Order: sequence, then structure tokens, then C-alpha cells
Amino acid sequence: MRTCEEPRPPNGQSPIALAAGQSEYGFAEKVVEGMFIVVNSITIKIHSKAFHASFELWQLQGYSVNPNWQQSDLRLTRITDPQRGEVLTFKELTWQTLRIEADASDNGDQDPVTTPLRLITNQGRIQISLKRRTKDCNVMASKLMFLLDDLLWVLTDSQLKAMMKYAESLSEAMEKSAQQRKSLAPESVQITPPAPSTQQSWSQPFGVSPNASSIGQYFDKHDMKESSYHLLISRLDLHICDDSHTRETGTMKHGMLGGAMQLTFRRMAFDYYPFHKAGDGCKHWVRYSEAMETRGQWAKKLVTEFQSKIEKL
Repeated sequence: MRTCEEPRPPNGQSPIALAAGQSEYGFAEKVVEGMFIVVNSITIKIHSKAFHASFELWQLQGYSVNPNWQQSDLRLTRITDPQRGEVLTFKELTWQTLRIEADASDNGDQDPVTTPLRLITNQGRIQISLKRRTKDCNVMASKLMFLLDDLLWVLTDSQLKAMMKYAESLSEAMEKSAQQRKSLAPESVQITPPAPSTQQSWSQPFGVSPNASSIGQYFDKHDMKESSYHLLISRLDLHICDDSHTRETGTMKHGMLGGAMQLTFRRMAFDYYPFHKAGDGCKHWVRYSEAMETRGQWAKKLVTEFQSKIEKL
């Protein structure tokens, strides 16, 4: 994989649907989603103008799950609402070992001498939820949860500085990609009823079915109002050590360590909602609390004041 200077255009329709000669969410999509994938090892290499990184996974498994993240009948791993013309699907990826390594590129703007960044974790899993339109299979919203158990990470100060530089080098590309998705978001989040399709006609030949309301309620319960990304670590032991050194008489001489710091986090969570508009409600967030509602009130007030100033200008 290689980072792009400018974001690529959207992928458009599902390649699975196009290969099967269909434009809607249908049999081909369901067959591919029902596959159980097992990979002994996989290596992903990422190249950027500032650094290069590699991800190595062992004993990777991918399969469909129900909304409660349990393996069950494949018919229970998707929720289709013909009234909305939308479908929810749920996936889970698990692995035994994950190894991450990153180092500065030769032509990057990093320091000449850098320390490679390494991280090895035990088993973990990723839970993926997708909401798509049935008429063209385009993804309208997604939810990705990255779950890790106990994690021990030893970092030197030079590695910590390098990690900050790597993150900074990616921020520009990520910002451009976010701006592109935000510009396309208004079209994708429209809730107007879709045009009648073949699938809807087959599902509702005589108008609204008796259980349409129950399907809608079940859909609402597991619906993703907006795209979000989440990281949850059960326990993180972070050790930061000083690896300072001095040069004397042309040779490298290691001095006394400047110090060390140990941080322990339990049930550490990060939640990122990249397309959430200022002033909108947060009740659909994963970890919603009354404190967020208070914050939402003054955030909405600030937005209103800003809009009034813009209107005056």
C-alpha cells in the first residue's frame, strides 16, 4: 500500500455486484459475505514519503456474525429494511499475533539517525459494521471497533519522537481524504425513500408487510447514524525510557539513563466520529453520558453565534 498525495475518487458500485451483472444488493453479495476466511500469515507493507511500515498477522480469521457479535445462522448476520432500501452487515476479524514495525524513509524529512518503531501484540479482533444501500451497494456508514487485550509496549524517547513525526506526516493525507468524504457525505446520508426496485417489489408485493414496523425497530436498534472508529484496550502497560547518549573522543559512550516512566491504563478507549457536525446530538454515541449533553448545549450555542456573525458579514 502507498499513501496518495491527493485522495482518489470514490470506488463507486460494488465490484462483486458488477461482476455478477447486477446493480443491487443480491445473491452474489450474500455469497461473498457468507465466506469463512482463514489465512495462516499475511504481510502488509505501507510506503509513505516520510516513512515505511509493515503489518504482519498470523492466524487471521474473518467471518460473519450477528448483531451481538456471535457466530450464527448466516441469515441472522444481515438486517434488511425494504422501506429504507438499506442493509446492515456485521463482520469480525481475529488473529493470534500482530507485529507492527515502522521506520523513516531514505528520502523523507526525518532525522538521519532514527530508531525503528516496533510493537508486538497477542490476540485481538476487529468488529466491522456496514450500512449500504440495496440499490447500488454503496456504503453509507461504517463502524470499526479495534479490540485488544493486555498490551505491553516499551518505548524510548527517540521512538516516541519518531512516532509523532510519522503521525504528523499522515495527517495531511488523512485531512484531504476527510474533506473529500465530507463533501460527498450530504448525498449519502439522505433519508428520502428510495425508488422502487426489483428487490423491494419482491419483498412487498402487496404493500407494507405486517412485520415492517418490527423490522424497522430492529434496524434502528443496530443502525449506524454516522461513521465512527473505536479502539478499546483492556490493559496497557506503557514504559517510556530515556536512551540519551554522549560522544567523547570520537567514540560512542553511553551515559546514565536520564529516567524512565511507566504508565498503566485499564479499559482505555478512543472513539472518533469524523463526520459529526458541531451542535448535533450525541445520544447515538457508544459511550454517551449526560456530560456530553451539557457539552452539546454550549457547542450548539457557539455554532449559533458563529452563524450569526457569518450572516452579518
